[in-house]
Amino acid sequence: MKKVFALAAAAALTLAACGSDDETSEDTVAEDTIAEEIVATDDIVAVASGNPDFSTLVAALSAAGLVETLQGEGPFTVFAPTDAAFAALPEGLLEKLLLPENVGVLTAILTYHVVPGMVMSADVTAGDVATVEGSTIAITTDMGVMVNGANVVSVDVAASNGVIHVIDAVIVPPTVDLSTL
Repeated sequence: MKKVFALAAAAALTLAACGSDDETSEDTVAEDTIAEEIVATDDIVAVASGNPDFSTLVAALSAAGLVETLQGEGPFTVFAPTDAAFAALPEGLLEKLLLPENVGVLTAILTYHVVPGMVMSADVTAGDVATVEGSTIAITTDMGVMVNGANVVSVDVAASNGVIHVIDAVIVPPTVDLSTL
């Protein structure tokens, strides 16, 4: 009798486990759907904010009042300088750029890093490309991809409203004279 009871208990547990497969698959589908929604809602600013290598960029975007713009519909291609790229600027320059009286210069520099449309790395070709700032950037592909002499060190960081390509230097548009700061 004990064997029958043990077999019945084992069978019940097995059936209960089988019965939970539907719940598990529904939970998995729900989790997958939520994960896809999170990815789909991560705009350029959210992606940059989630990466500790872009904390200076995010602070600069905020100081320039560009956060809302780069959270917009887009699509945008952003050549994003890392914190190390900002740190390589001449001493004191970043602090000057972040001052309220220099918001126009900061905005020009940051929008010079943005190209309208979504350009994935597979679609990059050498040449001059118009930026949101209004000037062009020079893209070369001879020895790896470079933007105005800055190396592209990581590509195709996807966002819901565009793509980020990571660069190792801050590029400055020809319309900005940093010596005036």
